[in-house]
Amino acid sequence: MVSIESSNKKATSVAIEDFEQRYNLKLAEDYKKFLLDFNGGYADPNVFKISEEQGESALNTLYGLGIDDEYDELASVYESLDGIIPSDFISIADDSGGNQICLGVDDDYFGKVFVWIHDMEIEEDMDNMFLLADNFKLFLNNLHVE
Repeated sequence: MVSIESSNKKATSVAIEDFEQRYNLKLAEDYKKFLLDFNGGYADPNVFKISEEQGESALNTLYGLGIDDEYDELASVYESLDGIIPSDFISIADDSGGNQICLGVDDDYFGKVFVWIHDMEIEEDMDNMFLLADNFKLFLNNLHVE
């Protein structure tokens, strides 16, 4: 079972609603619960499988709302990656190689967790996106030791 270490102040329902309204998106309920309980942090264990071809990676930081570090702050990351990652997703974490862990926020991908490989050559939009789990809770539960 995964444990989360976080020194961030817990997010509030109001802060989550404000974030959703500000960026005109809806977050999955299991992810909102994570923000309310931990508001970002570090997972242990932290290894996840991308695919047979891509292998495994290690989760670095889970982003939080309204925290001081702009590199780990959900809104700041969202704004810096707007137009870079596919518009159906929001980045909620990164891995040790700078790839982004993304949560689907649009109908076709809603609530699903993908990894966006930042340095992969692509021909079509989703060529560098790999499904990790059908929901955030499952993603966390699938984390394992290397």
